[in-house]
Amino acid sequence: MLNIATHMDYEGQGRAEKLSRIIITLFGAVGLIWGYVIQQFSQTVYILIAGVLLASVLTIPPWPIYRQKPLNWQKPRPESQTVATGAEQETSKKKKK
Repeated sequence: MLNIATHMDYEGQGRAEKLSRIIITLFGAVGLIWGYVIQQFSQTVYILIAGVLLASVLTIPPWPIYRQKPLNWQKPRPESQTVATGAEQETSKKKKK
């Protein structure tokens, strides 16, 4: 069975969001300028769509550059050491009185 990573770490998510905003803004500005120069708004839209597609390909999949700093989770406590729930604590307090 394939072992495909499906997660990003928090810093990777921030990096992906920043990269997508830069790409879309850059393509939008270039598209707006090019569309103004040739007087075709449709060219602006096409260039912007190309930027969105490029940003999607580069930032939506969990590429290895977005998984460089994974979180180190704590190990679970054994069953006997878990903290009692609020209802169990109240019941034990009533029994003591």
